[in-house]
Amino acid sequence: MRLEGNHQRLKNGYSEMEYESGGEHVLMGFMDRIQGFKLFIRVVDLGSFSKAAAEMGMSQSSATKQVAQLETRLGSRLLHRSTHGVTPTEIGLLFYEKCKLIAYHIDEADSAAALMQSQVQGSLRISTSVAFGRRVLSPLVMSFMRAHPKLHIELNFEDRYVNLVEQGVDVAVRMGRLADSTLGSRYLGINPWVLVAAPAYLSAHASVVSPQDLAQHSALIYSTVQGDARWVFTGADGQTQVVSVQGPLRSNNLSALLSAARGGMGVAALPWYVAHESVQTGAVKVLLPEWALPSQEIHAVFPSPRLVPSKVTQFIGWLQEQMVTDWWKHSH
Repeated sequence: MRLEGNHQRLKNGYSEMEYESGGEHVLMGFMDRIQGFKLFIRVVDLGSFSKAAAEMGMSQSSATKQVAQLETRLGSRLLHRSTHGVTPTEIGLLFYEKCKLIAYHIDEADSAAALMQSQVQGSLRISTSVAFGRRVLSPLVMSFMRAHPKLHIELNFEDRYVNLVEQGVDVAVRMGRLADSTLGSRYLGINPWVLVAAPAYLSAHASVVSPQDLAQHSALIYSTVQGDARWVFTGADGQTQVVSVQGPLRSNNLSALLSAARGGMGVAALPWYVAHESVQTGAVKVLLPEWALPSQEIHAVFPSPRLVPSKVTQFIGWLQEQMVTDWWKHSH
């Protein structure tokens, strides 16, 4: 934005060179100017530099200097000074009224921001993986929305990595170990896995009594996990067994693997939240319940750990309450 004139000043009073040299410098200039306005208002209201300075926590000399700088910048005397106190000049009175209007709007903006920070309202953009989003997060978000009708949510499901800042995401729910970053995060819980197969498959194949038996079975392999064809089991005594598996289907989609398991195509290692409903209905059966597959940590991740909006902290806090022991039993 340019204004015609010899000095080519911006409307806010800063030169283009000053403005372009550093936004932080310009912002501090604005804050100083607002502080000067508020000081001038109190000097006029109280009729005294000393009283206004004491109220605003500064020395009288500093207050006097700030108002003098204000007069110099405006090129006008704003106050009559005498042994009886200070009173505004004609120009000073007009400037006083304008300053009061500015201060009112600033206070109103502060109040509006504080109100929004204290309430769950506005828009909230949430991201997570496809399977977890559809089976777990979606019904939880619907419940949260019913409790907070002023909130508008955009719910995105993607299995690829999402850059929160670039995509404008307020909070993402992620599985697995978090990489070191400048992002803020909150621990939500553990994502346990389970080994399942359909009754029809089990009746047509040899029994699975130990992890090593799986080497002779058809495995339905989740290709997104690193080392996907090597399944690791931990027994009650803490000992681990690693089994190399192979089978007719590899997929990066958990629902596809569940469907194949239900159809009797083999044995699948799946998150409990994916398999739970099928286990409950008897479509698949749990194998090797005394052996544990590796679980994953679940975190809520947000763009910055500083000045987190209330809508984000309250949503995450609510998620933490929902994802207590055996949370996956409520998946769909």
